[in-house]
Amino acid sequence: MSTEFPAAFQDLLEAQFATLATIGKDGGPQLTEVWFLFEDGKVKISLNDSRLKTKNLRARPQCSLFILDLANPFRYVDVRGTAVFEDDDDYEFAARVGAKYGADLRDHDGPDDRRVVVTIEPANVFAVDMNA
Repeated sequence: MSTEFPAAFQDLLEAQFATLATIGKDGGPQLTEVWFLFEDGKVKISLNDSRLKTKNLRARPQCSLFILDLANPFRYVDVRGTAVFEDDDDYEFAARVGAKYGADLRDHDGPDDRRVVVTIEPANVFAVDMNA
């Protein structure tokens, strides 16, 4: 098993969207499209603490982040691992995510919501090119 992001797939780490899979309380999958950044060799997501995906990850931190090459859907990266949480009370990380997407993440939060940084610590990185 590899936890490295192969050089031939580095471009996907700049993609606009990824699908985050979490495990719901009934044991079933819950999938959500998310914005993300690749920083310091890790995939990171800014999440609102009131959302179901965040609650799922706190209870069951095993997750998968699937990044599809939209120009060539036979190519993708699937990062499977464990979610690690950090507070983002000052919105520092959220601002960096917002800069990538031209958005202010505060616009998506209620007055009592908080932001957290979720880093996916990879157990395995599957890089697939079905054209090869």
